[in-house]
Amino acid sequence: MESVSERAGGPADAVVVGIDSGGSGLRIALARAADGTVLDRAAAPGPVRTGPGGISAAHFLESALPAVAALRAHAGEGRPVVAAAVGAAGMATLGEELRAVLPGAFAEAWGVHGTVLAADAVTAYAGALGARPGVVVAGGTGLIALGTDLTGWHRADGWGHLLGDCGGGAWIGRAGLEAALRAYDGRRGGSAALLARAEKLHGPAAGLPGALYPRTDRPAVLAAFAPQVAACAADDPVAAGILRRAAEHIADAAEAVCPPDPAAVVALTGGLFRLGEPLLVPVRAALADRLPEVPAVAPAGDPLDGAVTLAAALASGGSLLPEDPALLRIL
Repeated sequence: MESVSERAGGPADAVVVGIDSGGSGLRIALARAADGTVLDRAAAPGPVRTGPGGISAAHFLESALPAVAALRAHAGEGRPVVAAAVGAAGMATLGEELRAVLPGAFAEAWGVHGTVLAADAVTAYAGALGARPGVVVAGGTGLIALGTDLTGWHRADGWGHLLGDCGGGAWIGRAGLEAALRAYDGRRGGSAALLARAEKLHGPAAGLPGALYPRTDRPAVLAAFAPQVAACAADDPVAAGILRRAAEHIADAAEAVCPPDPAAVVALTGGLFRLGEPLLVPVRAALADRLPEVPAVAPAGDPLDGAVTLAAALASGGSLLPEDPALLRIL
């Protein structure tokens, strides 16, 4: 594959831009095109708005362009930007406006000759495993598993907190709050420990539905209770059981998308797994049961690292992950 650096004349000091767009805002990195070494990073707080056309390209650019200008002034002044990559939450279903607008806007602002636009699960994969076959489970408030044999993609879950995201932070938190309310009612399956923690955080249990249901950020509120479940797991069999069920769901998703490739590996990435050993121990056991021949590896990096990896690969003509109309496009 001819690199965009070659088409642009291949300056040795060329740089690339990687952007990770998520629920907390944009994270941006400026890196050397030749090897992807990050020169500097920046953040723009607040999520990009979603409008009638999907994710707002105008709002995205309002945040991204000044941040990149500041990075270039600090670390890359005078260095040509030859490629960019964006990983965005919602790109698969709400990214048409971004795909229509960003490549031209980046070309006008920076003179880039190529842009990769990807779902955040793809940049999570690229950051964790690079261009190798396997499966990555990305867990946070939600949960999605993405697998590839390097010719195509397979995904499992990622359907949101009402229809799926099984084993993710919101799922664990909701199960923990349900166990708290079971204890409040005197029903089987309740947890007095989780009830005490729920009331400490949210007030009297009877008021929990009224406090939770009107919230527009319900998934985040539910996920915020997941650490309480993990904290109780050592001494509370109900909390431990919730995490075991979460681990089964996580392994189910990984098994569903893992390619039949002897070189395949599996990696876990995302804030969910910062819950630590109370979750990781049952997850490791479930993965060993479902995928006994597939080694588990530590992720090499995060989704921003993945965006940089994709941008640098495009710039240098290196190996890129498979294109897909919804998940990854090179424009």
